Amino acid sequence: MAERELMEKYAELALKTGVNLQKNQALMINASIEGADFVRIVARKAWEMGAKNVHINWSDDELSLLKFQNAPEETLTNIPDWQIAKQLSFAEDGAALLSISSANPDLLKDVDPSRIAKANKASGEALKEFRKYIMNDRIPWSIISIPTKVWAEKIFPDLPMEEAVEQLWEQIFHIVRVDQEDPIAAWDEHNRTLSKACDYLNGKAYQALVFKSEGTDIRFGLPEGHIWKGGGAVIPNGNHFNPNMPTEEVFTMPNKYQVDGKVTATKPLVYGGNLIDGFSLTFKDGKVVDFEAEQGYETLKHLLDTDEGAQRLGELALVPHASPISQSDLIFFHTLYDENASCHVALGKAYPTNLQGGSDMDEQELDQHGVNDSLVHVDFMIGSADLDIDGETADGTLEPVFRQGAWAISFD
Repeated sequence: MAERELMEKYAELALKTGVNLQKNQALMINASIEGADFVRIVARKAWEMGAKNVHINWSDDELSLLKFQNAPEETLTNIPDWQIAKQLSFAEDGAALLSISSANPDLLKDVDPSRIAKANKASGEALKEFRKYIMNDRIPWSIISIPTKVWAEKIFPDLPMEEAVEQLWEQIFHIVRVDQEDPIAAWDEHNRTLSKACDYLNGKAYQALVFKSEGTDIRFGLPEGHIWKGGGAVIPNGNHFNPNMPTEEVFTMPNKYQVDGKVTATKPLVYGGNLIDGFSLTFKDGKVVDFEAEQGYETLKHLLDTDEGAQRLGELALVPHASPISQSDLIFFHTLYDENASCHVALGKAYPTNLQGGSDMDEQELDQHGVNDSLVHVDFMIGSADLDIDGETADGTLEPVFRQGAWAISFD
């Protein structure tokens, strides 16, 4: 099948399964100008589906880099009121949000990490109300990716540029099931499979999960009433959507006060345009008390210093090591892909929807239930082929959940 035809199918999948765009619903798209051709395909299809508005928030890596290199700090940390109002106006109108991510893992590698950290914190604070719509599934949202030259060269350094881009398109089409005859039906089946795993874990209601592998030995306490989710999500009016494409995970939240032990990352993390690699974190009573990093130590330090919640965990996700992304034997240097190759956790804010009644709780009630709050939510990968996971029942009995990186249970 020709690449253009696959791009058309990908755009349709993003709109129908990703954000599940409805007639007379607005669509807001975040995208890089380098992906303009694909964005135009998405916009055309959205109008054809009856969207009442299609608005694009364009970005440009080179301009972003110039700003970080030259702008005074007060400019980096000043988020204009009109930008905040624009985001909120679409959310309040019930718009769908589609982010088309194009990674450049090394974009800001030569920029002072403190400048990046301050800009990220300012943005997080300014858009806190908008993020509530996302974190509580009040509007449909989805993240997909398309290749860029820089990203493709990072993944395939030994290939000519054009061939590298073609290879990355091919990988993306395969991983998100666009190369199948009916991608939407394939995703429906995939969501049902993930739902079975969630049903099993929710039925067990473990009080903790224990992870053990090379470099990792840690207990994640789970809040009473925690909910496992995966695949699709649902907004208040009952419409389904898929937040991440691809997705291979089922996830919940750990209790922010009950994480103890050490985790070692098994894949690099790209954060704020910088690479963090060879790192580990040690937790006591839920908080990071020590950390190491072979690369990106200062970037990791600034991430942890964002606020108190950045030093605690907000997500715990299970992904079999034999996932399609892991089987590609590629490191994508992009969290959307690498997190779906591996079990992972997230520093920072938890999704209130991972707790019974969480979406209706105020900040104090959420804290009392062990739900973490932060300006950040940053996933990093801790899964491997030697990872064993045990579920801890209410009486302290340990039951196998993963063995050697694979499910130790059947959902049929």
